[in-house]
Amino acid sequence: MAYEIANLRKAYGESQVLGGIDLSFQEGSITVVLGPSGCGKTSLLNILAGLDEDYSGSVTGFGSGKVSYVFQEDRLLPWMSAADNVAFVLRDRMERARARTVAEEALASVGLSESTYMKPGLLSGGMRRRVALARAFAYPSDAILLDEPFSSLDLKTRIAVMDLFMDLRTRDGRSAVVVTHDVREAIYLGDRIATLSDKPARIRDVFDLSLDRGQRAFASEDAAGFEARLYASILA
Repeated sequence: MAYEIANLRKAYGESQVLGGIDLSFQEGSITVVLGPSGCGKTSLLNILAGLDEDYSGSVTGFGSGKVSYVFQEDRLLPWMSAADNVAFVLRDRMERARARTVAEEALASVGLSESTYMKPGLLSGGMRRRVALARAFAYPSDAILLDEPFSSLDLKTRIAVMDLFMDLRTRDGRSAVVVTHDVREAIYLGDRIATLSDKPARIRDVFDLSLDRGQRAFASEDAAGFEARLYASILA
């Protein structure tokens, strides 16, 4: 399936946020959109998810019902267990018993089998992020969108949850789009990185990465070299 946006523009009243974005997304890979805070990254994801239809330009391959969405916040319903939170998004896609089975399998895939019946208030931040990932991968979508999903975690937990996400996505094979303002996170996750300017956001550069997992590590000299190129693009 082709994933592409062309001349995408978005404004809130007189404020132009997206200033004509052209970008293709490689199927079965992770595309990271890297840009400063407040430049319109969330607006872009909302359009891709079909949550915002007030824009101009064209969007191909994305849309409502075709994507899973991992928001900046966990957005877990506090009165529901972890399994019920995952099953809740499946209620219109399959029978209740099947949704429950899929939810429990998804939680097992992120190492939370023993937390199936726990409510979000009893889970750590890293565990809640894992529930959010389980929910996104359980939903039968074509692609997964992630809006700065790891930014609230400490470094060690963030790396562990990012590793989990990449392992799940490798096994699953779905295309993914991640937005972030963190350069090292972009290098750690991305097969392709597109840098955005400040508002109105436009594409500055697109980089294709050929680094293996070890070379992407936060302490890697290979990553440090690529980091300088990304900073140069962002600060241009």
